[in-house]
Amino acid sequence: MYNFYPLISKEKILTVSELTYEIKKFVEPNFQDIWLQGEISNYKIHTSGHVYFTLKDEYASINAAIWKRYADVLLKNYTYKDGDKVLVHGKIEIYEPRGEYKIIVDFIEPLGIGELQIKFEMLKQKLAAEGLFDAKYKKPIPEYPTRIGIVTSPTGAAIRDMINIISRRFPAVELILYPVKVQGEGAAEEIAQAIRDFNFYGKVDVIIVGRGGGSIEDLWAFNEEIVARAIFESKIPIISAVGHEIDYSISDFVADLRAPTPSAAAELVVKNRDDVLENIQNIWYTIHQLVVDKIKNSKKEVQHLVKSYSFNRPLDWLRQYTMRVDELTRALDVAMYHRFELIKSNFEQWLKRFESVNPELALKRGYAIVYKNGKIIHSKDELQLNDEFKIKLADGTIKGVVKGYGEEK
Repeated sequence: MYNFYPLISKEKILTVSELTYEIKKFVEPNFQDIWLQGEISNYKIHTSGHVYFTLKDEYASINAAIWKRYADVLLKNYTYKDGDKVLVHGKIEIYEPRGEYKIIVDFIEPLGIGELQIKFEMLKQKLAAEGLFDAKYKKPIPEYPTRIGIVTSPTGAAIRDMINIISRRFPAVELILYPVKVQGEGAAEEIAQAIRDFNFYGKVDVIIVGRGGGSIEDLWAFNEEIVARAIFESKIPIISAVGHEIDYSISDFVADLRAPTPSAAAELVVKNRDDVLENIQNIWYTIHQLVVDKIKNSKKEVQHLVKSYSFNRPLDWLRQYTMRVDELTRALDVAMYHRFELIKSNFEQWLKRFESVNPELALKRGYAIVYKNGKIIHSKDELQLNDEFKIKLADGTIKGVVKGYGEEK
């Protein structure tokens, strides 16, 4: 009897850990970017937020995991369950303690979506993770723009519709068209450059970027990263108006406002002139009524105030003081009259006294005044013999010389 054993070199005996590590080193670097399709089973959402499931087909299965930071984005708008057929993207990792391998998923979608849709979803997730869709970066659309920039094809129906609608709604608005290709090779670059050029120009209030409807291939220029970043970097508010209402593009998510169609963008970017005028008239009427009502109420308040006791009290005081002034004036007039009469009487009495001692009057009654050297002589002793003197009479002056003294008789 013969025993056959394989020839094994004991010099290369490995531990389990070493073998697993060698496999890990070989497998992981070569499976960092793989796409898998299969059916979900054992789908579980852990309390940590991580998602675990098995991806299987008819003949094999592989464990899969979606870490929380990806799950928050990937699973926001779609709920998966056991039995769903999906397409996933990720990388292979080997868990050494159990020698298991699994795929770490960074993208998942229901199976059946084409290659362009996959590219769309991947770019969407990338830009969302960078914050390009965040509401905090959205700029307000001016309520009354005076100049609007339009980035679209000069020959498409979209530009004709926008011109017609804007001109009808608000004719005073100025439109500036930047003609670009909206599909095919080089279209994304032209669209991005148009946005940058409008920003350099700086004299438009808002930019509309868009085109009419079409297939996902026709609209693909608006799903390119170069266009998305040009929109995000624009200092001028941008309205994205791509395709029909059901179409969504990356531009829609980055733009400050999404319009479902170019025609809708024209409706959104300007107000209807008639509505504006009616609104102004309503505002004027409201202000006018408020002013009229205010005047009426103020007039009533003034009339009430004028009739009030408090308001009329000062008038009563004024009338009373006016009467008092009249009384004092009359009393002053009487007092002044009596005072002047008394002064007049005293003056007349003093006048009579003065007249009684007036030498001129005495002269008229036959008296005379003797002067010597301009002084009145009161006594004969003031005159010596041969002194010259003057005698003043009522009708003139007589000069004389003292010749002697006589006796009074």
